[in-house]
Amino acid sequence: MMSEVLSARPSRGSGQPGPLFSRPETRILRFCGQPEVFGPNKERATEMQTPLRKDQETPLRGVRTNIVQSIRAFRVQDLQDAAASLGQHFLYANLAHAQSKQDVLDLIAAQFTFPSHFGKNFDALYDCMTDPLHKSGPQPGFIVVLEQIPATGKFDKEAREQLLDIFRDAADFWGDRKIPFRCFYSFL
Repeated sequence: MMSEVLSARPSRGSGQPGPLFSRPETRILRFCGQPEVFGPNKERATEMQTPLRKDQETPLRGVRTNIVQSIRAFRVQDLQDAAASLGQHFLYANLAHAQSKQDVLDLIAAQFTFPSHFGKNFDALYDCMTDPLHKSGPQPGFIVVLEQIPATGKFDKEAREQLLDIFRDAADFWGDRKIPFRCFYSFL
């Protein structure tokens, strides 16, 4: 393994590295391109290599704040963790056992813990996702996951698009109020 030692202090007037043993100084030892700092200024050099601000580790860093999109690149647990770290509501519904529009609405109502007076239609779904929540006080934001939306004869492509349109409308509602609302979905 090759290494080289460089002086961090040039000698006067020459612009070249000075003698290594004249005074205590910081030396940088490079092994295969990786610098290692030795000497009395090691702590200062380490501080200088540390970024001033840490990258956000949230998987939502590049995701618009009000959107309905496929869950493709995300894991549910990562989204739940992101909601917790952002202080936002996390709403999850697994719709794998649904066969019809009524089944989808029943599962969403049960898993989102909607009130018992929920009307079990798309208009009522929109209402429960927007107005009562808005009236209940300031909201920190929402991360919604609709996992395994069915693709059956009783819940066809048109019904799936209507369902996603409800969540798009809810995202617009919250976007108008400057509240994040991200909905992620997958199909069965």
